[in-house]
Amino acid sequence: MINFQNFSFGAKRVLIRVDYNVPLDDQLHVSDDTRIRATLGTLNHILHQGGSVVLMSHLGRPKGGPEDKYSLRHILPALRTIMGGEQEIQFADDCISEKAFAQSAALKPGQVLLLENLRFYPQEEKGDEAFAKKLAGHGDVYINDAFGTAHRAHASTAIIARFFADDAKGFGLVMGSEIANADRVLEHTERPFVAILGGAKVSGKIMIIERLLDKADIILIGGGMSYTFAKAAGGSVGNSMVEEDRLDTARKMVELAKAKGVELLLPIDSVIADRFANDAARKVASNDAIPDGWMGLDIGEKTIAQFRDAILRSRTILWNGPMGVFEMPNFQQGTMAIAQAIADATAQGAFSLVGGGDSVAAVNQFGFADQVSYVSTGGGAMLEYFEGKELPGIAAIAPL
Repeated sequence: MINFQNFSFGAKRVLIRVDYNVPLDDQLHVSDDTRIRATLGTLNHILHQGGSVVLMSHLGRPKGGPEDKYSLRHILPALRTIMGGEQEIQFADDCISEKAFAQSAALKPGQVLLLENLRFYPQEEKGDEAFAKKLAGHGDVYINDAFGTAHRAHASTAIIARFFADDAKGFGLVMGSEIANADRVLEHTERPFVAILGGAKVSGKIMIIERLLDKADIILIGGGMSYTFAKAAGGSVGNSMVEEDRLDTARKMVELAKAKGVELLLPIDSVIADRFANDAARKVASNDAIPDGWMGLDIGEKTIAQFRDAILRSRTILWNGPMGVFEMPNFQQGTMAIAQAIADATAQGAFSLVGGGDSVAAVNQFGFADQVSYVSTGGGAMLEYFEGKELPGIAAIAPL
């Protein structure tokens, strides 16, 4: 594996797997350019050395072939803006056509080519070896800088590495930063360590909760999944989201936390609504006494105060998942307050890592992204890394 910082990219065609799977608005304009912006350091490092760059990525979930709304052509304006507006960026309307290979072969030092959506070919997600071998023809060197897809054994993230020698493949700056910051939380923990977990379902967070019970000093549970815990403890949660088949799991987690001496904090109160809508009637209720016909959509002020206190006494902070339906203005107070508490703790010297699509969207939306230590570009990949799973995109280049 090459050392990115020390490798000489001059006169090399560098094939980079990036994660430009970014949200587009109704006009097909990029609405959040975080993942594109994150790759700027990797791109500039190669281009300034006189290398040329071939970018490949997926976008969305096209079914059975090309769909215009998933064309990477739509991210070109954002990419050009981020790269300063003067950088010429060519586009190949296919990723493995003869024309695309002619374009990549003709690249001169300092030039950039963006290939069309890899997922227009089903072979990408199937991890097809022949497809990966074709893609490998676009570069002399392969760099994986797509942490967000590192947990997938796809052709462009894992299989393709087989077609490059050890001294012609490695990780970019995004991938390197993701691993280093995750390891700082997991392996070089400054205590107390608080993990803040939110989101809709317990089922999606079981493994990370189990792993964190061996790592964290404090775990805060918010979001929709907190009502499964509340009901498991015998509470009344009205029409709140509950996974009935996970009640025993929730009880087991609470018992495990006690046995391991981990402080597991659950919401005390909730902002509840009579329907799932921003303009619904609202009031505050105890988290275990939500009336029938009402549902919890955010944490309440008492919970915010308790969670904030736990965050401010911590030195390492991991946040994955919102505290409520923050997309609705009337139910965003809890998530915003947690973001503020993390920013305040960071200002006092704590190390904070925010990861997971909704958490990242929240810190960006509320303007806290530059007030935390690190914002991960990976959602599922970050979760699986914290769960202790081997990520195929990493193992393909740096096997354990």
